Amino acid sequence: MDVQECLNYRKDLLEESQDEDGFVQQSLFLNQVIPSLLDAKLIDSDDWSDSYYFYEAENLKLNGYSVNESGERLHLFVVDENSIDINIPDGNLLNSTKGYYENQFKRVLRFLNKAVKGQLNEEVQDADPIRPLVTQLSSAEGNNQFDVVEVFLISAMATIETRGSEPQPKRIDFDDDFLKVSFIRNGEKTTKEILIIKRLIDLNYLYNILLSKGNREALIIDFEKMFNYDVEVINAAKEENFESYLCVLPATILADLYKRYSTRLLEKNVRSFLQFRGVNKGIRDTIRLNPEKFIAFNNGITVTSIAKTLKIVDGKSYITSLTDFQIVNGGQTTASIYFTKKDGFSIDKVKVMAKINVAVDVTDDKLDELISDISKYSNSQTKVSTVDLSSRNPYLLKIKTLSETTISPSGNKWFFERARGEINTLIRRNNNRKALLEKEYPKSRRITKEQLAKYFVSWGEQPYLVKKGGEKVFRIFITNLERDFPSTDDLDITFFEDVIAKTILFKEMENIYGSGKHSIGQIRSAVVPYSISLIYKYTNENRSNSSFKLLDLWRENGVNDILRDFLKRLMELVNVLLVNNKLTDDVNESTKKQEQWNLIKDMKEVRDFF
Repeated sequence: MDVQECLNYRKDLLEESQDEDGFVQQSLFLNQVIPSLLDAKLIDSDDWSDSYYFYEAENLKLNGYSVNESGERLHLFVVDENSIDINIPDGNLLNSTKGYYENQFKRVLRFLNKAVKGQLNEEVQDADPIRPLVTQLSSAEGNNQFDVVEVFLISAMATIETRGSEPQPKRIDFDDDFLKVSFIRNGEKTTKEILIIKRLIDLNYLYNILLSKGNREALIIDFEKMFNYDVEVINAAKEENFESYLCVLPATILADLYKRYSTRLLEKNVRSFLQFRGVNKGIRDTIRLNPEKFIAFNNGITVTSIAKTLKIVDGKSYITSLTDFQIVNGGQTTASIYFTKKDGFSIDKVKVMAKINVAVDVTDDKLDELISDISKYSNSQTKVSTVDLSSRNPYLLKIKTLSETTISPSGNKWFFERARGEINTLIRRNNNRKALLEKEYPKSRRITKEQLAKYFVSWGEQPYLVKKGGEKVFRIFITNLERDFPSTDDLDITFFEDVIAKTILFKEMENIYGSGKHSIGQIRSAVVPYSISLIYKYTNENRSNSSFKLLDLWRENGVNDILRDFLKRLMELVNVLLVNNKLTDDVNESTKKQEQWNLIKDMKEVRDFF
């Protein structure tokens, strides 16, 4: 990777971040970047709350936020607006100083401090999109809920090293901060420190994600540096492709690892992701009543790694660091330990049995297969689905083939991006045909595997799951395919036409809803799937007399004026109903709950509309 490649990629990003008037919008730029953060496993969903806040007098800024699924982690997003100015010459887009980025982070940290202290409660209006977050941060509930605030600075600048004849890309890391808060919990005053992690997402980082085709950055756990602790191990096996070690880990280390890395610990290329659903009661009771017996009562965890640092002291073996650390079995144990500690129970006496499998001399494909088998066959307290969610899934390969061979009635093809960055790779390999390729596959006819999953699942009665986005929806999509089509041979042109019709419907409704000042409202990511689910519920295409035919959208490659008017009026109604009947102060979070769908779907206003 060189600097000029990063700058070329910047042009592509900004082109895709322009509104209908040709201006680069910060929210559209974030929409382009956030799926890359999901690919890198820095976040667990591509859903975020667009809540722009800027107070120049005190240098405060925030573009948006999201909360992870288990609720203890707050993500704050801020865009370096100077970096997305299309008129800036390339020479001014190269930054080598840490101080420039530090000043950008300070805008968010000032906002966070003032919000936690309640100093923004009077300044922010009730109708402001940032209001729910400000209210939550200043409350005892919010102080108790959030243990980690992760600040993402999104910059379209390239970070460089100036030493040498040519500038070279470099990475800048930032020290953690801590925010001390006091609040009342269970009638008693409680004090804790919220961990603040600062992450720079610059052009270098984004381009690296593109080159890696969505593979996440490997976790390196250095026990000596992080915990001043060496893990004493017993070498239990040494096979052709892996070595196995047995050890005992203090629960405090597992809890700290989960706090810092969350669900990044629990999956390898999304093959063995654990859908955590709260603290396991048996684990909590053992920690509370018999902490010293935990190691006897619990099955322990299984860890995989691709490299280790081992040292021998007085004849004993110690692992000091592991590269690409992943917990492929025992995710519920790890998360339950963390949340039990969060609830105020001591874990100081708790120890966990661990088996560490270190891969030796294996290719990426072989490593994925090895880890999948370890996850599948390990003894587990909670069955972990081994659904293959990789881009090499045979169903995705078949859909790719269908996209390459199926021509729409208008004479066009759709480009299915099975792996992140495929279209960019194709364009780079055919540089002299870039304009032709973009004409052949315009943005309106490109679809990623994550989008395909979202559009497919939206045609049903689970808009709250669609709203969560990310891997949850993708897992449902693949599981449904495997259930409904036992063989990939069952996926035919009819299936492809159907799924593209759903894609057209979703995309058209997003366009009709609009964005920015021309939009119906500020909750498009919820209103669109909720409206589609209502169409599904009230027309039910399974009936022979259905008045709504998806296939018409495929034939017409869009929606006609009558349907467009109907969809706009429906979304206007749903927007009002979701805002006026939200279950919590934060309407975006409310729409992720099944209870919200149950409330909306049978309301009189909806029945009357249909």
